[in-house]
Amino acid sequence: MTTIATTIGRAGRSGVDNLAGRARAGVVTSGHLVALGVESATTAVGDIVARRFSWSELLLQAWFMTRVSLLPTILVAIPFGVITSVQIGAVANQIGATSFSGAVNGIGVLRQGAPLVTSLMIAGAVGSAITSDLGARTVREEIDALKVMGINPVQRLVAPRVVAALLVALLLTVVVAMTAMVTAFALNVGSGTISSGAYLESFVSFSQPSDLLLAELKALVFGFIATIVAAHKGLTARGGPKGVADAVNQAVVVSVILLAFANVLITQAYVMLVPQAVA
Repeated sequence: MTTIATTIGRAGRSGVDNLAGRARAGVVTSGHLVALGVESATTAVGDIVARRFSWSELLLQAWFMTRVSLLPTILVAIPFGVITSVQIGAVANQIGATSFSGAVNGIGVLRQGAPLVTSLMIAGAVGSAITSDLGARTVREEIDALKVMGINPVQRLVAPRVVAALLVALLLTVVVAMTAMVTAFALNVGSGTISSGAYLESFVSFSQPSDLLLAELKALVFGFIATIVAAHKGLTARGGPKGVADAVNQAVVVSVILLAFANVLITQAYVMLVPQAVA
């Protein structure tokens, strides 16, 4: 009995120590992310003002991000619009409120759907590419070589990627919103459940310009978070190719978790601070 109790006690202490270690690692990682985010933002703004920003790197990264994320984003936005239209249409038919389906579809896509789809594409496609690129440079000691030559890796590599990701996120949000809303419009009007005039009238009555601003703000925040996480994991990758692969997986998981929390906070703040339209 004493041996069993001792074993259970050791297992309990080991579990507590493991949780404490993970908590400390999470706090340290959060601090590193904040520091990298602040340094990247201040470096980008300072370089743009001083006219020494690497615009060529920005254009290369923006084109690369657009190339790897545009088609997947459109392909995800179309079924998203279909699912939204079908689900909302079914509920609207049950309660006799088909005339409001345009408002619900449009506002839901603008406030939640478009930024979330964009953020997932940035975190998945773009973020993984950034992590693998910077991680490969790190394990090959290219980052250390830059530091030896007096070149700041954040200034040379991270800041242009952050600015490029912000621009691409803004544009992708518009593409997702238009694709999803056009898909929902075609399904609702094409099925004959509501006329095109009634659909558009309900959307115009309840939507506000601040809804689009909210979507673009979310896109900026989500793009910034995903890029910073990806860059941090890439710059801290260790252990050769396996370490780079692990860094990519960690970057995607951490980005999705942080984006979910950020989405809840921004949405709640918007609902509390911005008066909602009443038809």
